[in-house]
Amino acid sequence: MLTKDIENNFPFLSVVNYGGQEYIGIVINQDASVTSMYVYTELHTKAEQERFLELGDVWWWESNRMIPINIFLAIEMKPYKYCIMTMNSKDVKVSIGPCVNLNNLAVKRIKRKSVQLVRKPPRD
Repeated sequence: MLTKDIENNFPFLSVVNYGGQEYIGIVINQDASVTSMYVYTELHTKAEQERFLELGDVWWWESNRMIPINIFLAIEMKPYKYCIMTMNSKDVKVSIGPCVNLNNLAVKRIKRKSVQLVRKPPRD
């Protein structure tokens, strides 16, 4: 029931298993060696938790979801710096939710060019 609630109401939250523990939060970046995330349960007050969920919602619906939340909402996320957790990626298993990877942004997109041949009208 709780996982369905997270998936439906808070699609920006991820559930991560690491070291036998389960963490809920927003993944900042996950690459081959390091995974970092804001851990929701580490927030001190109820007001901070509500504001954190609001910022996550803004990030989810107003960005392209490939940019980490701490870059997209840099000023707003500064107060939550204390709840960032860094983990070894090979021991991390993301069971629910999105993962942002900055390496995916570096992939060049190939634009298709269309060439159209037009005949010139004959001169008189």
